[in-house]
Amino acid sequence: MQSSKYPMPQNPTYAYIEAFVEELARAGVRHVVYCPGSRSTPLAYAFAQTPHIRSWLHIDERSAAFFAFGLAKALGETVALFCTSGTAAANFLPAVVEAHLTHIPLLVLTADRPPELRDCGAPQAIDQNRLFGIHTKWYMDVALPEASNAALRYVRTLASRAAAQTLAVPAGPIHLNLPFREPLTQDPQPANPLPPLAQREPTAWQGRADQFPYVTVQDAPLGPLPESTILALAKRLQRRERGLIVVGPNPPAGLAEALLPLASRLGYPMLADPLSQMRCAHIDHQNVLSSYDAFLRLRSFAERYEPEVVLRFGPMPTAKPFLLYMQRYAECEQVVIDSQNDWHDPTQLVSTMLHTDPLAFCRDLLHALPEPLATDTTPWLSAWRQADMLTRQTLLTSIEDFTATFEGRVFTELSELLPEDATLFVGNSMPVRDLDTFFWCQRKAIRVLGNRGANGIDGIISSALGASAATSTTSKKTPIVLVIGDLSFFHDLNGLLAARLHQLDLTIVLINNDGGGIFSFLPQAATPEHFEELFGTPTGLDFAPVIQMYGGHHTFALDWGAFRQEIATGLTQGGLRVVEVRSERASNVTMHRQLWQAVEKALGSLP
Repeated sequence: MQSSKYPMPQNPTYAYIEAFVEELARAGVRHVVYCPGSRSTPLAYAFAQTPHIRSWLHIDERSAAFFAFGLAKALGETVALFCTSGTAAANFLPAVVEAHLTHIPLLVLTADRPPELRDCGAPQAIDQNRLFGIHTKWYMDVALPEASNAALRYVRTLASRAAAQTLAVPAGPIHLNLPFREPLTQDPQPANPLPPLAQREPTAWQGRADQFPYVTVQDAPLGPLPESTILALAKRLQRRERGLIVVGPNPPAGLAEALLPLASRLGYPMLADPLSQMRCAHIDHQNVLSSYDAFLRLRSFAERYEPEVVLRFGPMPTAKPFLLYMQRYAECEQVVIDSQNDWHDPTQLVSTMLHTDPLAFCRDLLHALPEPLATDTTPWLSAWRQADMLTRQTLLTSIEDFTATFEGRVFTELSELLPEDATLFVGNSMPVRDLDTFFWCQRKAIRVLGNRGANGIDGIISSALGASAATSTTSKKTPIVLVIGDLSFFHDLNGLLAARLHQLDLTIVLINNDGGGIFSFLPQAATPEHFEELFGTPTGLDFAPVIQMYGGHHTFALDWGAFRQEIATGLTQGGLRVVEVRSERASNVTMHRQLWQAVEKALGSLP
């Protein structure tokens, strides 16, 4: 950039783009993921030349976008992503959608043909105007590069603004479309020379002094609610013993510590989604329930325990039985507290939507409630605690009695095997549902991540490798394990390349039931005609050669002793390691149903 290490650019395009990239670095962008291409050459050189932004190469655009998503998700900061023009950019869409729905800060940069080469049959040109539609917070078709003072002020301001916008509430992806004319290389352009030194405005060409951003942007977080709102809610809660606190995925940092005293004061059980970061943390778990997916599906329990009020933080939890439970009690007061100005209400039953800082909300509500309001011995809280305890005990005992491979046991094993500060990334469809039911509270810090925005099965490997890349940039590398089904694994095989290119560590538990296992639980399974070809979709693939091609190690876990040994090896040796667990779809469904029956029998003694 503008330093003694790198010479001053020799043509207007590079003066413009290097100023843009320099400002991104000053605005705090530390990582960029890119795919090679011709039209994006100026971006590639500019990012490669700045020592302040690390470049991560990926070949496949769809996998690259999910890699950037996983990196930004794990770091909690803006990651830039760029590619060449044409359908390369279109392949970013699935990850952009996921980033939009889960508020992950991505700065998406797409190179483009200049206006005169659009809509005229030029090669590798499509209409990239607002390519990602409503799935980005903001879009700009960036002005063509030039080296005037006004243009450099514009592009520096644009960089500062775009980087800040990715993080401003609600956080999410920003799309900048950058057209470039040829020549695309750094060579001087005699026909379009740079202006003389005397005509160059210092701040436009060199940026602000002392490496300050050209524009400093500060966005205040959502503030606390009015005192009258808090007092009115506190008054209502004092009259309601039968309440629940529900914590959805992706909460803000510190929510667990803020919620625990509030739950204790109210005497309400806390239903913690597996992605809430509350199941595995150094907190008192006595009010934190992690088996509700199993016992809320039981009609006998749901009918006996009707709530009067529910306080929900963030999105709906993964468990569909909870959604059905709330639909059963449509008159129950539901209060949602959300920090991203979202509207998470698929039931259309929420009575109060509070867009506020959840930590401030917990603090203010706790202060407004009298002390002590409830004790640990209220019949309501005791019943929910006992249901959770009996469910866990029953599930654990029953699972150990199974002789066939039971997919849910992957998570009971991992809850014991994963060390302090490990990251568990989980695929969608059956893995995340089994995670919900069989991954229970532990008094150790384990970070649990997943793509629960659009709930798609694409890009899971790349997202997990992006999270692995985030851990590799810290002084303390921590292990990461991905649990994924065979169809999701197949969907993102190209994502494995990142492990080879960047020497990343990832232990993958591949649950292979040869098809879409979740469909065996759905109503489609009741009609066996054409089920396999339309929904079961067996592939019969041998994944071992593909894993070897990407430099990984593959092994089969033939029993649970071997599974434990292979996971331990992966956690200590690192690299790309795939532990394949073979299961059979029909027997897996049967075992799940046997577990629900056992839980219902165990809970029959509840009052």
